Amino acid sequence: MEEHTRIELEAATFRHLVKHLQEHADTQNIDLMILAGFCRNCLAKWYSAAAESRGLSIGYAEAQEIIYGMPYPDWKERLQAEATPEQLEAFKARQQREQSAQ
Repeated sequence: MEEHTRIELEAATFRHLVKHLQEHADTQNIDLMILAGFCRNCLAKWYSAAAESRGLSIGYAEAQEIIYGMPYPDWKERLQAEATPEQLEAFKARQQREQSAQ
């Protein structure tokens, strides 16, 4: 596969992932962290870092707006639920497993 085609496919896949996450706000970031080890904020950090590595200035807040489809404070106020004790315990267990694996 040509590199240009690979990059186009990866970009399309990323856009689909972001759209999917925007359409499924009921899936909370803590759920993503528990199951996958990353969340929307991670994607925003990676997006900002990728831009910076290419000499572009896209700050974290701007990257969050790209990923969330709105300013993060708005998303947090409108769509973020308080983490349950069970979610917090599952997240802590995941972190412990990851630390043990290192």
